[in-house]
Amino acid sequence: MDPQLRRLTNTYYEGAVADKSRVGPLSNKPVKIPDVSLTPTPELGPVAYPDARSFRQRFGLLVPATNTTMEHELWSIIFANPGAKGLAGVGLHTSPVLTPRPDVSSAKGIEEYRQQFLNGVESAIKTALLAAPQYMIMGMSLEHIISGIEPIRTTMAQMEKYCSLSWATWHDAAKVALDSYGARRIGLLTPFEQVGNTSAARMFQDLGYEVVASVGFACGNTQHIAHIPDWAKEKAVMEMATANNRLDAIVQCGTNMGMINVTQKLEPLLDIPILGINAVCLWYALRESGFTGPLNGGGRLLREF
Repeated sequence: MDPQLRRLTNTYYEGAVADKSRVGPLSNKPVKIPDVSLTPTPELGPVAYPDARSFRQRFGLLVPATNTTMEHELWSIIFANPGAKGLAGVGLHTSPVLTPRPDVSSAKGIEEYRQQFLNGVESAIKTALLAAPQYMIMGMSLEHIISGIEPIRTTMAQMEKYCSLSWATWHDAAKVALDSYGARRIGLLTPFEQVGNTSAARMFQDLGYEVVASVGFACGNTQHIAHIPDWAKEKAVMEMATANNRLDAIVQCGTNMGMINVTQKLEPLLDIPILGINAVCLWYALRESGFTGPLNGGGRLLREF
């Protein structure tokens, strides 16, 4: 861990040992979940107590500061699964990445947005670590601002150097989700304009999938993405899910574009998985962290795998 980050978080992490040391079932990489239980006050004695609300797992979530959707969707899944066999005791600590100029209507705008986001990531991680999360979720469609899977992986590897925790990323989670269904022919739904939509298609092609159809809503401002109505998303899904396209799955990018309601409505009608980025990233983080039970409120993937 970076020395400055260590100083910021030593109350929680200094001397802590991992209470779980395992290989993630999806990533096949070591996943260590630090024990962040503490002795709150001398009056309570030497016993270490967990977080009273997030007593099973604390997730750190990084999102662009303009994002009003992802945290809401993740909490909705958590609250849809109460009890010990569900997600009781799971909590989120969200840290915004400052993106003061959210105009992405042109290649120049996207480049400026990319620089803002990447420049703000380290500070956002430092903020997130103050809450002592045990696992991190990258709440950003990096393919929108970075073209090609290898540059995305390189960029994410740099971010991972800022802290020693494990991360759930969209490119990793989407691949595992698609491979769980044996999917190869996909339809792609994004809020991006042409450049971003093409870049998203390239990422999935680089990962080995055939993008048979795609719809991009061409939002020129990242704040506006949250305002795309569900009926428009449903219409786009139905236009792609034709007999001629023979899709194995539909994939939605853009963490500020809510997809849970559409997924739950249309999956039973189409009989193919609809993989929304927010639900899939949470699914990946939970499974890697040892939550194995079927989950409601996020579509087939969370129930079936």
